[in-house]
Amino acid sequence: MNAPRPTPPGSPALTRPDGSPVRVLVVDDDPDLAEVLSGALRYQGWQVRTAGDGASALAAARELLPDAVVLDVMLPDTDGFAVLRSLHTVRPDVCVLFLTARDAVEDRIAGITAGGDDYVTKPFSLEEVVARLRGLLRRAGMARQSADGPRLTVGDLVMDEDAREVTRAGELIELSPTEYELLRFLMHNPRRVLSKTQILDRVWSYDFGGQAHVVELYISYLRKKVDAGREPMIHTVRGAGYVLKPAVR
Repeated sequence: MNAPRPTPPGSPALTRPDGSPVRVLVVDDDPDLAEVLSGALRYQGWQVRTAGDGASALAAARELLPDAVVLDVMLPDTDGFAVLRSLHTVRPDVCVLFLTARDAVEDRIAGITAGGDDYVTKPFSLEEVVARLRGLLRRAGMARQSADGPRLTVGDLVMDEDAREVTRAGELIELSPTEYELLRFLMHNPRRVLSKTQILDRVWSYDFGGQAHVVELYISYLRKKVDAGREPMIHTVRGAGYVLKPAVR
């Protein structure tokens, strides 16, 4: 689990519609993990409570009336799905992000059936958890930005960095966290040729021992999602690297 990057200067605060802090309940029986998560969320200026089991989670929810809950699937006294059903009697419209150590299809189905909005699989990035929560809260109308969110635009490709959403010609593009970070780096540097070394250093942030083919692999993933069936935007500059530029019409 990685520490969250500092919020970029000028990145808008996310608050409740009345301007008060967003309220989040973190439910996990690992006190160290709960503390790290709550610290990352407080860094956003949000009001955060923690609970280590289902019973204390319900008690905290009645007091806090949270806008969002980060909820571990496996708890010592019950499971997260049962907790969510009880939470909905307290706060019917609460946004729920499940934390799970399992990635089986049946777990995802159970979470959606119980009323969950999203999930992340352990181990996870704190930055990803924060970004997913911000997106859930905004889409549910539970929170608003104090100003327009940061948006990157290259041709008809648009990235909303706050919601972590990418569209091309208005069509939503689903990206993995690594694909997203790679595309974000390219979009921050339009028309600039970026070497594999620069991309490895920025996107992966550690030495791959010369395994620059990982960049080629993820560039190919991006092309299949961003350029498929469209005029290409991601180009290879032989011997130099890669460049993102508006499509030629």
